[in-house]
Amino acid sequence: MSALRTRGLIGATLVLAVLGFAAACGTENASSPPAAQPTDTPITPSLSPTPSGTPSMDCPETITAVRTATDKVVWGQGVATSAFHPVSVTICQFDAQAAGQDYATVKTKRDGKQATELFALVNAAKPVAKKPSICTKELGPTYVLRFTDNDRGVLSFTAEAFGCHRLVATSLEGQGKPGMLPAPRQVTAELTKSLGLR
Repeated sequence: MSALRTRGLIGATLVLAVLGFAAACGTENASSPPAAQPTDTPITPSLSPTPSGTPSMDCPETITAVRTATDKVVWGQGVATSAFHPVSVTICQFDAQAAGQDYATVKTKRDGKQATELFALVNAAKPVAKKPSICTKELGPTYVLRFTDNDRGVLSFTAEAFGCHRLVATSLEGQGKPGMLPAPRQVTAELTKSLGLR
């Protein structure tokens, strides 16, 4: 009985060894996929980019919403200068690489004389009849200027410190405010310099 048992164990061992070898090496059939090979490169899970900045009451919009509003503006329409009388301004600055759901990363407030001076620079830029067609390719920040008056009216402008240097009024909020927005124009060097000062 011992010899029979030994032959059975040897036979079973050989079958397992052959099956194990075949499984480890795979088959030579060209249609089957290759077996996984070891690699030295660690696999890291891909993380989706997180939006930069945080929403706030003063700077509630994403860069996508700002660009959409800016692109909707009709060039050649609007008043040459605005009669709005600001008492403060919130400057929302978006990074040059801002995209998608990114919010402003820098928020600055100016009151009184500083708000009035900044608004004068916006009004001083000459209206442009046609959308600019020649634009530079450099990157720079996008600013949203939210001017507020004594009646809590808000006049918002988008100012691009790059590319076509668009300066456009995108909204006028508040009761009893005139419906006509200032005409689109381009950012001046003086305005860019003033926005760079915090």
